[in-house]
Amino acid sequence: MPTGTLLLIDDEARLRQLLAQVLELEGYTVLQAPDAYRGLALLGQHAAEVLVVLSDVKLPDAHGVDLLPRFKALAPEAEVVLLTAFGTIPDGVRAMKQGAFDYLTKGDFEQQLVVVVERAAEKARLRRRVAELEKRVGQAHTFESMVGGSPALRRAQDLARQVAPTDSTVLLEGPTGAGKELFAQALHQASARKSKPFVAVNCSAFPKDLLESELFGYKKGAFPGALSDKKGLLEEANGGTLFLDEIGELELNVQAKFLRVLELQQFTKLGDTKPTSVNVRLVAATNRNLKQEAAEGRFRLDLYYRLSVFTIVVPPLSDRRTDVPPLAEFFLQHFAARLAKRLPGFEPETLDLLQRYPWPGNVRELKNVLERAAILAPAGQPLAATYLPDEFHAGRPTPLLEGDESLRALEARHIRRLMGELLGNKPEVAKKLGIGLTTLYRKLQEYGLEE
Repeated sequence: MPTGTLLLIDDEARLRQLLAQVLELEGYTVLQAPDAYRGLALLGQHAAEVLVVLSDVKLPDAHGVDLLPRFKALAPEAEVVLLTAFGTIPDGVRAMKQGAFDYLTKGDFEQQLVVVVERAAEKARLRRRVAELEKRVGQAHTFESMVGGSPALRRAQDLARQVAPTDSTVLLEGPTGAGKELFAQALHQASARKSKPFVAVNCSAFPKDLLESELFGYKKGAFPGALSDKKGLLEEANGGTLFLDEIGELELNVQAKFLRVLELQQFTKLGDTKPTSVNVRLVAATNRNLKQEAAEGRFRLDLYYRLSVFTIVVPPLSDRRTDVPPLAEFFLQHFAARLAKRLPGFEPETLDLLQRYPWPGNVRELKNVLERAAILAPAGQPLAATYLPDEFHAGRPTPLLEGDESLRALEARHIRRLMGELLGNKPEVAKKLGIGLTTLYRKLQEYGLEE
């Protein structure tokens, strides 16, 4: 049965009460007002709850079509259905143009009204879900959402908070997997550009001969296969932030073009004769020593100086030992929720091993380890050290599980179950396990699970 709150505004008391009764029988809560003044007051008080406003067009103190902007201002996610005894085409057209969901003529329309209200309510519910998701995405990429409170992390956060409101170029230095993209997203969210695009580009993920065209775009006919104009990622980021990860991978000729972008906010597309202007903030990241790269001729020194206006070192996880337990708990609960499995924390030995491990792959490695462990671990029990990968048990005998079942046997059983559940779809099985497809093929052969 439908649920939700509706606001019904009509000066005809008997009709209003009849419509309210019909809608309440459908499962809605109906707020009632006899005029625009009290209707707007009710909407202001219940804006977070009201899904649909049903308003008469001819009210004692206002015209319903004229009220549309005020309804939308008070409750942007609610839908509005206008009711009239004598519908006119101009009024209907004006109502729809101003954002009304529908425009109904009064009469024997109870069944039609119920259908229209449910469609409008569903659209409002969807809009609210989208707004909530956008809010969560924004919150997920803030400095406050970062897990951990180690001195090394706080130092980097303090610097980032100070530069975030400016348009200064930022260079993030740190090892692979340390969380440089998370810092870039937080910089964007804390800036005046947060409502504009955040475009992330991993320069090492593109073949070198394609990266220039992806970044700057091209004109039709610029090269064989360029059958139409193409916007580059720089244009996609216009007004917002462009994050270039692994910027040390850029070819020298592309570096020269980026120098012009930083100096003039202009670039020339492949095959074009005139420059294109953009307004972007550049955040770059590297796991290399760019100054050393420049000294050895692999990176432009002038570009390095333009990039390093404000440098932030994102610390490796080995410098954030106190952050390992809260990060591990965060990832464990994240993957437990995805797997619909209750995993109440860690056994003390597990946490001890996690904190003593050197984490060469940094936060990304920790996340992968916890995803694998969450898949393997039984529900309802603290995570045992048994479910950590072999490298955590170097030099130690492999412990036995209940019933003398080794980790190898458990892993084999788990892979066999996933192969059955996913009908032998190996790419999906590999994705579920968090391993590469070639690793899965090796394990299938090792455990004798090949078809």
